[in-house]
Amino acid sequence: MLSPETLETYRRMTPSQRLRLTLDMLADNERFLLMGDEAQVNRKFALLNQRNDERNQALLDGLKRAEQRRQQPESDSS
Repeated sequence: MLSPETLETYRRMTPSQRLRLTLDMLADNERFLLMGDEAQVNRKFALLNQRNDERNQALLDGLKRAEQRRQQPESDSS
């Protein structure tokens, strides 16, 4: 889990700065991702894909909940 300070630093970055950070991290770690026999590399990519799918699903679920809240009629408090 990232600290609140780190999250705030990322929030303040421009999209191009975040992309540069991502590309730099990929370049630094690509050799480790590809290290091992074919089965190990395949498992690494399968795990990455699974985690990406889980994050994407969580994002879609959050967007769906937000849309449902937006469409709900406001209750009358009088």
